[in-house]
Amino acid sequence: MKVRSSIKRSTKDCQIVVRRGKRFLINKRNPRLKARQG
Repeated sequence: MKVRSSIKRSTKDCQIVVRRGKRFLINKRNPRLKARQG
């Protein structure tokens, strides 16, 4: 999982989820795009 200062959806399959006050980027089709904002 990558940690980035700002996360944006790079594809239509990406989902942005807020867990425990942090924003996560999840992609089931391409898991390499997983990221967390922090």
